[in-house]
Amino acid sequence: MEEQKRLYRSTKDKMIGGICGGIAEYFDLDPTLVRIGYILLSVFTVFSGVIAYFILWIVMPVKKSLM
Repeated sequence: MEEQKRLYRSTKDKMIGGICGGIAEYFDLDPTLVRIGYILLSVFTVFSGVIAYFILWIVMPVKKSLM
């Protein structure tokens, strides 16, 4: 059975909350590109991206790592 792909906050590639790192892992992108895209989106939408970031920080679960 194939494991379902889920969106989690990253625990290994995070700067503040792991949101951009988690999105980058989900879409298999470079986290730096996601962060740059987030900054541009926030600036051009009069910082509504900041509100979205905090909402995602609350809603997105943290990825449990197997040690």
